[in-house]
Amino acid sequence: MDSSAPGSDVIIHCRDLHKSFPDGRGGITAALAGVSLEVRRGLMVALVGPDGAGKTTLIRLIMGLMPTDTGDVAVLGNNIIQHPHAAESDVSYMPQKFGLYEDLTVQENLDLYADLHGVSAADRKTRYPELFTMTNLGRFTKRLAGRLSGGMKQKLGLACALVQSPQLLILDEPTVGVDPVSRQELWAILLNLVKTRSLTLLISTPYLEEAEYCNHAVVMYEGRILTEGSPQDVANHARGRTFRITTPPAIKPRQLVATLLESSLIADAVPEGGDVRLVLKADAPGVAEIPAAVNAVEIKPQLSDGFMVLLRQAVAKTQTAGVASAVNGISAQSKNKSGGTPTVQAATISGQSASHAPITATTDGGKAVVQVHDLVRRFGDFIAVNHVNFDIRKGEIFGLLGPNGAGKSTTFRMLCGLLPLTSGTLRVAGYDLRHARASARQAVGYVAQKFSLYSQLSVQENLAFFASAYGLRGIRRKQRVQWAIAEFDLANLLSNITGGIPDGFKRRLAMACALLHEPAILFLDEPTSGVDPLARREFWQRITAMADQGVTVVVTTHFMEEAEYCDRMVIMMNGRVLAGGTPTEIRTLAMTPDKRDATIEDAFIHVVMEEQKAGLKASAAA
Repeated sequence: MDSSAPGSDVIIHCRDLHKSFPDGRGGITAALAGVSLEVRRGLMVALVGPDGAGKTTLIRLIMGLMPTDTGDVAVLGNNIIQHPHAAESDVSYMPQKFGLYEDLTVQENLDLYADLHGVSAADRKTRYPELFTMTNLGRFTKRLAGRLSGGMKQKLGLACALVQSPQLLILDEPTVGVDPVSRQELWAILLNLVKTRSLTLLISTPYLEEAEYCNHAVVMYEGRILTEGSPQDVANHARGRTFRITTPPAIKPRQLVATLLESSLIADAVPEGGDVRLVLKADAPGVAEIPAAVNAVEIKPQLSDGFMVLLRQAVAKTQTAGVASAVNGISAQSKNKSGGTPTVQAATISGQSASHAPITATTDGGKAVVQVHDLVRRFGDFIAVNHVNFDIRKGEIFGLLGPNGAGKSTTFRMLCGLLPLTSGTLRVAGYDLRHARASARQAVGYVAQKFSLYSQLSVQENLAFFASAYGLRGIRRKQRVQWAIAEFDLANLLSNITGGIPDGFKRRLAMACALLHEPAILFLDEPTSGVDPLARREFWQRITAMADQGVTVVVTTHFMEEAEYCDRMVIMMNGRVLAGGTPTEIRTLAMTPDKRDATIEDAFIHVVMEEQKAGLKASAAA
């Protein structure tokens, strides 16, 4: 895709776009720095990149929702700079937080958007049945939108966006916070739309495997396009640099990953199927130079591998430029003062711990610090958690998996002492939560699914508030706050209002506040939802180090590849535990003669679909 004059098949044409915003500290941040892009008719184009890359800003400029500083945007032949609303009758947009009205029913939401877009009564008669069939929402037209699961809300948002039958559909991270089954269903709808209606799709996503569905991928970083091309073109940046490593029996894959990522030669390392997937940086001499990479076998690269190679290159260039700028600035100051030549130490990657504890042999034995027996939670006649049983051992990373509405967050809230149980036994850190919820809360840290800090307070004020809430005083309080600032790289944001800092830093701040009092057990409810791949790698390095130091971690996630970091897990649905075990035991649930290399996501989908089938049979029999 070049940026020459647009042809008749060009749906979106952007040329040399620049857009800056105040950074909250009296300066200016460039959100877009010379972006040129073409999207051709009938294609699916994915925007991928880390937090702050400029994906959402680019989408908003294309939609005419904000003015450019400089540059041109044309959509369906319309000059969006001069006429922001010229193409809106043929373009539908689904932002990150789609504007559903939760107090209205499914039908009322659809009617409202049809009214806003001027859809005639005659068109509604034909379009509504198509949308209800496509999204499988026909049975729920009278249900309040606020009572829908996350996946169903996304489908309703998509139906509302399609009510005007657009030529171009733009989606900004539509599957964030949605479980794998719902993501699979949503993509089936999108692929069918592109195939049957010649719809053009522009989509941003933090799930790199979703970009594989598209014809074209655009990789962005710090307001610029690093590269663009087919998913295979992006993957080829890691050709000859992607390997599979067998994990030695004495250690866990996540521990090997943490050690590998300390090497300056590594672009990426993730647990995969009991082994480790390793990607070398573009300038790495070879896998033989890495002592921990024993039994390395070269494998075909994926888009995510090429993405990480490109991203590490870009980060290194940014850091080099930053250090060079600092050297020049310090040199000038030094020469003015003494004429001497200063020394400058290179900085570490933002937010990463300096080092990880050495790998040691580990076992799954040990004392259970969380004991759940016959746990039940009712809301009126509705049973949200239905006779659940499991235990969690000290130093273990334990995963609670399940589709939206499975009962995971309700279980979490009971484990943290935030919600009383209806019946059963629940012990956390030695406390019986039927009688000592307040005492138990002092032993745990909790990071909620939705950002739960005080948005109107500064970063410094949030840290001070939570330090006081956890009873920290005097020197101890000062030490822990200083530790959190350094550990999570928050020093440059202390005076910023929390609601205005980037999402990735909000996640860091939430984690910092949860760890101020050094809890024995850390509960993380979808902590990496909407977070870019690089930040997720940093997060899991930190969690692995904590677990190896004896902290027990309980986590929910919709990224099934992240479940590979867990020592054990359970899969919940309809408030019940359907399956449980180690990653190896979970993967076997989906292994068949034609799928020997099943993933945890394969197993998750298999277990959930079987439960759904059983539910349909039971309903039919009733």
